[in-house]
Amino acid sequence: MNLGVISYSLAVSSSLVLALLLLTTWRGRLFGTLLLLAVVTTSLWAISAAWLAGFGSAPAGVAYRLFEALRYMAWYGLLLSLLTPFEGAKRGLRRVAPLVLAFPPLVLLFYLASDWFIEHIPHPAGADIRIVGHVAMAIIGMVIVEQIFRNTHKEQLWRVKHLLLGISAIFIYDFVLYSDALLFNRIDGGMWDARGFVNALVIPLLAVSVARNPEWSGDVFVSRKAVFFTTSLLVAGVYLVVSALVGYYIRDYGGSWGRALQITFLFSSLVLLVLLLLSRQARAWLKVFLGRNFFQYQYDYRDEWLRLIQTMALDKTGLGLKVRAVKALADVVDSAGGMLWTRTESGRFRHNTSWNLPEQVTETVQPESPLIRFLEENREVIELDEYARKPEIYPRLDLPEWLHEVKYPWLIVPLILNDELIGFIVLVKPRAPHKLNWEEHDLLKTAGMQIASYVAFLETSEALMDARQFEAFNRISSYVVHDLKNVSAQLSLVVANAERHKNNPAFVEDAIKTIANATARMDRVLSQLRKRESDEGHESVVQVCDVLRQVISIRAASRPLPELRECDPGLRLLIDKERLVNVLCHLVNNAQEAAGEEGEVVLSARAEKNDIVIEIKDNGCGMDERFIRERLFRPFDTTKGNAGMGIGVYESREFIWSQGGELTVQSRTGPDSATTFKVRLPRYDRARAPEENNIAPATEYLHLQDAGSASAQGAVHRE
Repeated sequence: MNLGVISYSLAVSSSLVLALLLLTTWRGRLFGTLLLLAVVTTSLWAISAAWLAGFGSAPAGVAYRLFEALRYMAWYGLLLSLLTPFEGAKRGLRRVAPLVLAFPPLVLLFYLASDWFIEHIPHPAGADIRIVGHVAMAIIGMVIVEQIFRNTHKEQLWRVKHLLLGISAIFIYDFVLYSDALLFNRIDGGMWDARGFVNALVIPLLAVSVARNPEWSGDVFVSRKAVFFTTSLLVAGVYLVVSALVGYYIRDYGGSWGRALQITFLFSSLVLLVLLLLSRQARAWLKVFLGRNFFQYQYDYRDEWLRLIQTMALDKTGLGLKVRAVKALADVVDSAGGMLWTRTESGRFRHNTSWNLPEQVTETVQPESPLIRFLEENREVIELDEYARKPEIYPRLDLPEWLHEVKYPWLIVPLILNDELIGFIVLVKPRAPHKLNWEEHDLLKTAGMQIASYVAFLETSEALMDARQFEAFNRISSYVVHDLKNVSAQLSLVVANAERHKNNPAFVEDAIKTIANATARMDRVLSQLRKRESDEGHESVVQVCDVLRQVISIRAASRPLPELRECDPGLRLLIDKERLVNVLCHLVNNAQEAAGEEGEVVLSARAEKNDIVIEIKDNGCGMDERFIRERLFRPFDTTKGNAGMGIGVYESREFIWSQGGELTVQSRTGPDSATTFKVRLPRYDRARAPEENNIAPATEYLHLQDAGSASAQGAVHRE
């Protein structure tokens, strides 16, 4: 196997690939022409070198020397063209450029007449002075590259640094090769064979510079996927070669255990390689490294946009659109997970769904909170690490308490639609260390706007479905009103004739049948629809402990019996008492049904700052996070079959929200299952109610009404 032929053949193939790319995008510009000429000349030089390595004939040697000189001339011309924009170099360039370009032909002529020169020009003992020309050509090339580095502004250096590094690598290697030959009067065979590999490895650097400077010869597109997989294969290949060399070393110097140690080492190396190839963290790190160091822009926007659209439009994973929205945004920056918050009809923002995050956040974010105000006014991505280091960058921003409970929070991305904030997404830290730049900020904001349209469309569809269900509910209510009118007419007729015919046995029998018929009709109506009171009450100052005792009295007929364990007698609310009692009764009823007859239901009330928190705890079967997030507060979604309509918890939350409060739930399943509903309402402050004296009589009157209402409700319940 001739290593030189393989080495220079690889240089030929890589040079021809780059030449083909340049030729297909060539626009006739000077620098593009010079670059294409240099790459083509390098290809011809590599062909002649492979020919010389394979056959070693005299014509091959002449062709090699010819194309060696032409290659140096081509690279000189390319480098000199880079010096022309610099004012300080223009004057000297007019005098030096012809001499520089003429030097390689002079070296070639020296070779052709080498026998005469060697015979008539004295030289050190045994040294071949023909090699001096090659050393001089390499030195001239390095000097030109150094001048370009010196004169190029730092902000523009990124555009040509890969080109200059590649060309300087060629000149430096040639300088080392021919300096060694000049010293020992022979060319080292190993270094000469490896020269082809060196020139092949330089070609990707040239391609990167061409991609960063499309004005040279057109838009040369280098696919990020191709670079990623090629680099991965190259790294894997180098890793395997190094592992094989180490394995051979272990076998040769490991003594009697050498063979076993070699096999063990190679097996461990393969396992480690597979783990690295399957590691998402390693792939994320490689993508960031390639994007930052080998491309003008870090992202291929076509691929990123297609991936985002496919993730949102195609449900291949069964995650649901909102979960896919979080995943699509997280994939942009390789985040490990995230959570979606959306605006409710009341203007609050609530935790809607999560992806790869176990956190269950039941608190809502007020529309006037500092976080929401900042997102609405600035519409910028919030980097939480940067906020921790430099909070002055984010003026008037105060993070909510629940965010500190999220593990490894990283970014908060606003979702803007029609110039309005409809939600935001919280992303956690990525698998590989990642620092955002302006490009990623813009990409995240743009992707957030696209995702906002999908989320808004889904919520509009859900609202339309709810509206249709409410429409169906109203139609059912119309039929119920019709039946109630008939029942009322029947009973009114009985009442109207009772005074005159109460002693008539036939009338009594007929009245009993009429009442039985009305009762049967009412039972049929109640089996289809549970009647809810719709009349609006009046706000009054109520004692929280009295309300809880009234709720316990109403629910005392069901088991388990609710128990009041903690309540400060001084807790008061300004609220519609009847509706509050109905809400708490519904929550206690649900707790009793969940706990079962052998369970327990505990009520308590306490003050927290300016609020009153009413808790209803049960030790029932509990609810999982997905049920709480997706079904618990959704109207017309019930687990009771025909026994319920699924609007009780929804109406309870809406009423509490209308009072400026909040309804949250904490639940766990398993052996220690339990559920706690928390009703948080603004505490009534005596100092803020100067008309309290006017309210007191009404309050007392309502207390009397409440007692009667409680007795009536208890009687109906017992019936």
